[in-house]
Amino acid sequence: MANRPSLASPTRPPLWRNATFLKWAAQIGVLFGVLALGSVLVGEAMANMRAQGLALDWDLLTDPPGIQLGEGIFIKPSTGLEAFYTGAVNMLRVALSGIVAATVVGVIVGIARLSSNWLASRLASVFVESFRNIPVLVQVVFWFFFASTFFPVLEEDSSGPIPGVLLVSRKGVSFAWPFPQETFWQWGAFLVAGLLTARWAYRTRMRRAEELGEDTRPGTWALLAFLAWAVVGWFAHPLAGAIGWLFMLLAASVGAIPVLAYQVILALISLYLGWRWINRFLDSRRSPAGLAKLTDDDYFRMILAGALGAGGAAVLMLLPAATEVGTNVVQYLLEFCDQKFEFLRSGAPLAIGTPSVDVPGRFPQIASTGLTMTPSFFGIWMGVTLYTASFIAEIVRGGILSVPKGQSEAGYALGLRRGQLLRMVILPQAFRVILPPLGNQYLNLSKNTSLGIAVAFPEMVQVGQTMFNQTGDTIQVILIWMAFYLSISLLISVLINYYNRRTQLVER
Repeated sequence: MANRPSLASPTRPPLWRNATFLKWAAQIGVLFGVLALGSVLVGEAMANMRAQGLALDWDLLTDPPGIQLGEGIFIKPSTGLEAFYTGAVNMLRVALSGIVAATVVGVIVGIARLSSNWLASRLASVFVESFRNIPVLVQVVFWFFFASTFFPVLEEDSSGPIPGVLLVSRKGVSFAWPFPQETFWQWGAFLVAGLLTARWAYRTRMRRAEELGEDTRPGTWALLAFLAWAVVGWFAHPLAGAIGWLFMLLAASVGAIPVLAYQVILALISLYLGWRWINRFLDSRRSPAGLAKLTDDDYFRMILAGALGAGGAAVLMLLPAATEVGTNVVQYLLEFCDQKFEFLRSGAPLAIGTPSVDVPGRFPQIASTGLTMTPSFFGIWMGVTLYTASFIAEIVRGGILSVPKGQSEAGYALGLRRGQLLRMVILPQAFRVILPPLGNQYLNLSKNTSLGIAVAFPEMVQVGQTMFNQTGDTIQVILIWMAFYLSISLLISVLINYYNRRTQLVER
């Protein structure tokens, strides 16, 4: 029998031809290149600042800024931190209310564009084509001058157009609003309990509906549970003041523990989170046949998770100041909550403030008794809201059109009305297509609030520009801008991605 030729054992390719090595080397090389470039740029900036007699310090946050803001929590901030805090709150006021309003208007207009009613469809088309194609800055300036020019002049006896509810004038728009009182936090404890109970009731009724196949009205039960807690809490909130003792005890305990103990605990938590992520990642790659073959991307993810866990632990141990700052913030929040809760403190949690006119001098002003939108706030809010709503309308229209036509025909065959079909069949399926681009529009709206500088609205960018004009600390202000808007963008992205994962279809 002839001897078979032996097969040569496979040999590893040389490093310069190894695809795995080349991919890792390229990524590591780019990483070190970016770090080196950043080091050069930072060193050059520091050298230029020293040559001009400037220092990269953060005294602007603690020194008096010597500025006055047009509106906000601190009109005359005593420190730079208060000024930036006022700008951040003003920006969030526009962004959060604008996101809600733009979503509502966009959904309505997007549905109207597909309406069989000729007038509604054409009006929706005109809205989209008009506001989408006009630059947002032009819209902001237009609404500002519209409010400052065409609104009624504020007189001492002004009270309209709806007395006690809505006051419109060239100095702003004021309307009735419920304002929280000192007992609101105690009532809020009952509201939190109501939300938890409502969530439990909703899940329980949904589970029962799946088991029995009948309509158990989970939304109605959840709403009733929340309202029951709210009504009980309105009268029983003085008893919730006893929670203040718990906050006082926790604040004292946090201050008594040494910083080193927090460093060790947080470092161990950082290491545990890195290990837990890697362990769960490997479990997701296991099958009854064993561990699946890992790709280069899988190894990169595990190494990155381990590096982040170890790096976080190292930072926490080497920088005790960071842990101390975090401890002080937690202690301050606990003391703040302790002040808001007092046993048997009584009074209405909410008070309705109505718009009115005040005459502190020769000229009438809108009093602070209602919720007021200044012309600057009105201009930036209307501009970014309507501009974003036009894009959201097109996103909603595209999402509805992505649902197969057979779904609508099946709904009509079951006897569903147009509104029921949209609410129960079309929109739940279209929402999976709508959500990702909707998050991008929320990001755009949040960033477009920086255009408030064009109408003298004291948001983050306008406050920062005023600050570095006063102090010359341009780099510090730009770093604060970058950190703030990056945090807002990441927070919105995390929330959108979380909800997107919750609503995605589960495949077998």
